[in-house]
Amino acid sequence: MSVFASLVERLADLLQPLFGVSAAAAAIVLFTAFVRLLVHPLSRAAARGQKARTALQPRIAELRRRHGRDPEKLRRAVLELHTREKVSPLSGCLPSLLQVPAFFLMYHLFSSEEIGGRANGLLDHQLFAAPLGGRWADALGDGGVFGGAGVVYVGLFAVVAVVAWFGYRLSRRMMAAQSAPTGVGEGEQVPGLGAVTKVMPFMSFFTLVSVAVMPLAAALYVVTSTTWGLVERAVLYR
Repeated sequence: MSVFASLVERLADLLQPLFGVSAAAAAIVLFTAFVRLLVHPLSRAAARGQKARTALQPRIAELRRRHGRDPEKLRRAVLELHTREKVSPLSGCLPSLLQVPAFFLMYHLFSSEEIGGRANGLLDHQLFAAPLGGRWADALGDGGVFGGAGVVYVGLFAVVAVVAWFGYRLSRRMMAAQSAPTGVGEGEQVPGLGAVTKVMPFMSFFTLVSVAVMPLAAALYVVTSTTWGLVERAVLYR
Protein backbone atom coordinates (compact mmCIF):
# COMPACT_ATOMS: atom_id res chain seq x y z
CA MET A 1 0.00 0.00 0.00
CA SER A 2 2.80 2.45 0.87
CA VAL A 3 4.47 1.78 -2.50
CA PHE A 4 1.23 2.41 -4.36
CA ALA A 5 0.53 5.53 -2.30
CA SER A 6 4.00 6.83 -3.18
CA LEU A 7 3.38 6.21 -6.88
CA VAL A 8 0.09 8.11 -6.77
CA GLU A 9 1.76 10.99 -4.91
CA ARG A 10 4.59 11.21 -7.44
CA LEU A 11 2.19 11.10 -10.37
CA ALA A 12 0.11 13.82 -8.72
CA ASP A 13 3.25 15.94 -8.31
CA LEU A 14 3.99 15.57 -12.03
CA LEU A 15 0.45 16.62 -12.91
CA GLN A 16 0.36 19.52 -10.44
CA PRO A 17 1.28 22.21 -13.00
CA LEU A 18 -1.60 21.15 -15.24
CA PHE A 19 -4.35 20.28 -12.77
CA GLY A 20 -3.47 22.17 -9.60
CA VAL A 21 -5.48 21.02 -6.58
CA SER A 22 -7.08 18.23 -8.62
CA ALA A 23 -3.74 16.66 -9.63
CA ALA A 24 -4.32 13.53 -7.51
CA ALA A 25 -7.76 13.08 -9.11
CA ALA A 26 -6.13 13.31 -12.53
CA ALA A 27 -3.57 10.73 -11.37
CA ILE A 28 -6.43 8.36 -10.48
CA VAL A 29 -7.95 8.81 -13.94
CA LEU A 30 -4.59 8.02 -15.56
CA PHE A 31 -4.11 5.00 -13.30
CA THR A 32 -7.57 3.74 -14.28
CA ALA A 33 -6.76 4.21 -17.96
CA PHE A 34 -3.52 2.26 -17.47
CA VAL A 35 -5.42 -0.63 -15.85
CA ARG A 36 -7.94 -0.65 -18.69
CA LEU A 37 -5.13 -0.69 -21.24
CA LEU A 38 -3.61 -3.70 -19.50
CA VAL A 39 -6.85 -5.69 -19.76
CA HIS A 40 -7.74 -4.40 -23.23
CA PRO A 41 -6.34 -7.53 -24.97
CA LEU A 42 -8.69 -9.61 -22.84
CA SER A 43 -11.56 -7.31 -23.76
CA ARG A 44 -10.76 -7.84 -27.43
CA ALA A 45 -10.68 -11.59 -26.87
CA ALA A 46 -14.03 -11.36 -25.06
CA ALA A 47 -15.49 -9.49 -28.03
CA ARG A 48 -14.26 -12.18 -30.40
CA GLY A 49 -15.79 -14.79 -28.11
CA GLN A 50 -19.10 -12.92 -28.09
CA LYS A 51 -19.17 -12.85 -31.88
CA ALA A 52 -18.32 -16.56 -31.97
CA ARG A 53 -21.18 -17.31 -29.57
CA THR A 54 -23.54 -15.29 -31.73
CA ALA A 55 -22.43 -17.32 -34.76
CA LEU A 56 -23.43 -20.49 -32.87
CA GLN A 57 -27.02 -19.30 -32.42
CA PRO A 58 -28.51 -21.32 -35.30
CA ARG A 59 -26.92 -24.49 -33.95
CA ILE A 60 -28.11 -23.66 -30.43
CA ALA A 61 -31.63 -23.26 -31.83
CA GLU A 62 -31.38 -26.66 -33.51
CA LEU A 63 -30.31 -28.26 -30.23
CA ARG A 64 -33.29 -26.67 -28.51
CA ARG A 65 -35.62 -28.11 -31.12
CA ARG A 66 -34.11 -31.55 -30.67
CA HIS A 67 -33.75 -31.62 -26.88
CA GLY A 68 -36.27 -29.02 -25.73
CA ARG A 69 -38.15 -31.58 -23.62
CA ASP A 70 -35.01 -32.80 -21.85
CA PRO A 71 -33.32 -29.82 -20.11
CA GLU A 72 -30.40 -31.90 -18.83
CA LYS A 73 -29.65 -33.33 -22.25
CA LEU A 74 -29.95 -29.85 -23.75
CA ARG A 75 -27.52 -28.47 -21.19
CA ARG A 76 -24.94 -31.15 -21.95
CA ALA A 77 -25.36 -30.68 -25.70
CA VAL A 78 -24.89 -26.91 -25.45
CA LEU A 79 -21.80 -27.23 -23.27
CA GLU A 80 -20.35 -29.86 -25.60
CA LEU A 81 -20.91 -27.51 -28.54
CA HIS A 82 -19.07 -24.69 -26.78
CA THR A 83 -16.22 -27.04 -25.88
CA ARG A 84 -15.97 -28.43 -29.40
CA GLU A 85 -15.91 -24.93 -30.92
CA LYS A 86 -13.52 -23.67 -28.19
CA VAL A 87 -15.93 -20.93 -27.17
CA SER A 88 -16.28 -20.02 -23.51
CA PRO A 89 -19.71 -18.64 -22.53
CA LEU A 90 -18.11 -16.83 -19.57
CA SER A 91 -15.08 -15.28 -21.29
CA GLY A 92 -16.66 -11.82 -21.16
CA CYS A 93 -16.42 -11.80 -17.36
CA LEU A 94 -12.62 -12.06 -17.20
CA PRO A 95 -11.74 -8.40 -17.98
CA SER A 96 -14.07 -7.20 -15.22
CA LEU A 97 -12.79 -9.72 -12.68
CA LEU A 98 -9.16 -8.73 -13.27
CA GLN A 99 -10.00 -5.11 -12.42
CA VAL A 100 -11.36 -5.99 -8.99
CA PRO A 101 -7.94 -5.98 -7.22
CA ALA A 102 -7.12 -2.53 -8.64
CA PHE A 103 -10.46 -1.17 -7.43
CA PHE A 104 -10.05 -2.56 -3.92
CA LEU A 105 -6.52 -1.18 -3.80
CA MET A 106 -7.84 2.28 -4.65
CA TYR A 107 -10.74 1.91 -2.21
CA HIS A 108 -8.46 0.89 0.66
CA LEU A 109 -5.90 3.56 -0.15
CA PHE A 110 -8.44 6.36 0.25
CA SER A 111 -10.25 4.78 3.21
CA SER A 112 -7.20 4.38 5.45
CA GLU A 113 -6.15 7.08 7.89
CA GLU A 114 -2.61 5.67 7.95
CA ILE A 115 -0.40 4.09 5.29
CA GLY A 116 2.84 2.39 6.31
CA GLY A 117 2.56 3.71 9.86
CA ARG A 118 2.25 7.33 8.74
CA ALA A 119 -0.68 9.67 8.19
CA ASN A 120 -2.23 9.17 4.77
CA GLY A 121 -1.40 12.38 2.94
CA LEU A 122 -3.54 11.41 -0.03
CA LEU A 123 -6.66 12.17 2.00
CA ASP A 124 -5.74 15.87 1.81
CA HIS A 125 -6.08 15.89 -1.98
CA GLN A 126 -9.27 17.05 -3.63
CA LEU A 127 -11.29 16.98 -6.82
CA PHE A 128 -12.04 20.70 -7.02
CA ALA A 129 -13.66 21.31 -3.60
CA ALA A 130 -14.40 17.68 -2.69
CA PRO A 131 -11.87 15.63 -0.64
CA LEU A 132 -10.87 12.40 -2.41
CA GLY A 133 -11.32 10.50 0.83
CA GLY A 134 -14.79 11.91 1.47
CA ARG A 135 -18.20 10.49 0.64
CA TRP A 136 -21.53 11.84 -0.57
CA ALA A 137 -22.85 11.92 3.00
CA ASP A 138 -19.88 14.07 4.04
CA ALA A 139 -20.63 16.51 1.21
CA LEU A 140 -24.27 16.76 2.29
CA GLY A 141 -23.18 17.52 5.84
CA ASP A 142 -20.72 20.17 4.69
CA GLY A 143 -22.62 22.67 2.60
CA GLY A 144 -25.43 20.49 1.29
CA VAL A 145 -26.20 19.54 -2.30
CA PHE A 146 -25.10 22.91 -3.67
CA GLY A 147 -22.07 23.35 -1.47
CA GLY A 148 -18.58 23.11 -2.94
CA ALA A 149 -18.25 19.35 -2.51
CA GLY A 150 -21.93 18.78 -3.23
CA VAL A 151 -21.67 20.35 -6.68
CA VAL A 152 -18.77 18.02 -7.50
CA TYR A 153 -20.96 15.02 -6.67
CA VAL A 154 -23.88 16.44 -8.67
CA GLY A 155 -21.58 16.68 -11.68
CA LEU A 156 -20.29 13.16 -11.07
CA PHE A 157 -23.83 11.79 -10.77
CA ALA A 158 -24.75 13.51 -14.05
CA VAL A 159 -21.82 11.85 -15.82
CA VAL A 160 -22.76 8.46 -14.34
CA ALA A 161 -26.40 8.87 -15.39
CA VAL A 162 -25.42 9.66 -19.00
CA VAL A 163 -22.97 6.75 -19.16
CA ALA A 164 -25.52 4.41 -17.56
CA TRP A 165 -28.18 5.39 -20.08
CA PHE A 166 -25.92 4.81 -23.07
CA GLY A 167 -24.69 1.57 -21.47
CA TYR A 168 -28.29 0.41 -21.07
CA ARG A 169 -29.09 1.16 -24.70
CA LEU A 170 -25.93 -0.56 -25.90
CA SER A 171 -26.65 -3.68 -23.83
CA ARG A 172 -30.22 -3.85 -25.12
CA ARG A 173 -29.02 -3.47 -28.70
CA MET A 174 -26.41 -6.20 -28.26
CA MET A 175 -28.96 -8.58 -26.74
CA ALA A 176 -31.40 -7.89 -29.58
CA ALA A 177 -28.68 -8.59 -32.15
CA GLN A 178 -27.81 -11.88 -30.46
CA SER A 179 -31.38 -13.15 -30.36
CA ALA A 180 -32.70 -11.73 -33.65
CA PRO A 181 -31.69 -14.53 -36.06
CA THR A 182 -33.11 -17.45 -34.10
CA GLY A 183 -34.96 -16.08 -31.09
CA VAL A 184 -32.34 -17.62 -28.82
CA GLY A 185 -30.80 -15.21 -26.33
CA GLU A 186 -27.39 -15.37 -24.73
CA GLY A 187 -28.83 -16.53 -21.43
CA GLU A 188 -30.39 -19.57 -23.16
CA GLN A 189 -27.07 -20.72 -24.59
CA VAL A 190 -25.94 -21.66 -21.09
CA PRO A 191 -28.84 -22.74 -18.85
CA GLY A 192 -28.79 -20.79 -15.61
CA LEU A 193 -27.60 -17.49 -17.13
CA GLY A 194 -31.03 -16.28 -18.18
CA ALA A 195 -31.63 -14.21 -15.02
CA VAL A 196 -28.17 -12.63 -15.29
CA THR A 197 -28.84 -11.73 -18.90
CA LYS A 198 -32.10 -9.99 -18.01
CA VAL A 199 -30.42 -7.91 -15.30
CA MET A 200 -27.30 -7.06 -17.33
CA PRO A 201 -28.69 -3.99 -19.16
CA PHE A 202 -29.46 -2.37 -15.80
CA MET A 203 -26.02 -2.97 -14.26
CA SER A 204 -24.74 0.45 -15.33
CA PHE A 205 -27.36 2.16 -13.16
CA PHE A 206 -25.98 0.41 -10.07
CA THR A 207 -22.93 2.64 -10.44
CA LEU A 208 -25.08 5.55 -9.24
CA VAL A 209 -25.54 3.80 -5.89
CA SER A 210 -21.88 2.83 -5.56
CA VAL A 211 -20.68 6.37 -6.27
CA ALA A 212 -22.83 7.66 -3.41
CA VAL A 213 -21.42 5.34 -0.74
CA MET A 214 -17.72 4.91 -1.56
CA PRO A 215 -14.80 7.34 -1.16
CA LEU A 216 -14.66 9.89 -3.96
CA ALA A 217 -11.33 8.51 -5.24
CA ALA A 218 -12.82 5.02 -5.62
CA ALA A 219 -15.95 6.52 -7.21
CA LEU A 220 -13.74 8.36 -9.69
CA TYR A 221 -12.03 5.07 -10.53
CA VAL A 222 -15.41 3.39 -11.11
CA VAL A 223 -16.78 6.23 -13.25
CA THR A 224 -13.63 6.39 -15.39
CA SER A 225 -13.55 2.62 -15.83
CA THR A 226 -17.26 2.45 -16.66
CA THR A 227 -16.95 5.22 -19.24
CA TRP A 228 -13.92 3.54 -20.80
CA GLY A 229 -15.78 0.23 -20.87
CA LEU A 230 -18.78 1.77 -22.63
CA VAL A 231 -16.63 3.28 -25.38
CA GLU A 232 -14.67 0.05 -25.68
CA ARG A 233 -17.81 -2.06 -26.05
CA ALA A 234 -19.26 0.33 -28.62
CA VAL A 235 -16.10 -0.04 -30.73
CA LEU A 236 -15.40 -3.75 -30.27
CA TYR A 237 -18.97 -5.00 -30.64
CA ARG A 238 -20.04 -2.82 -33.58
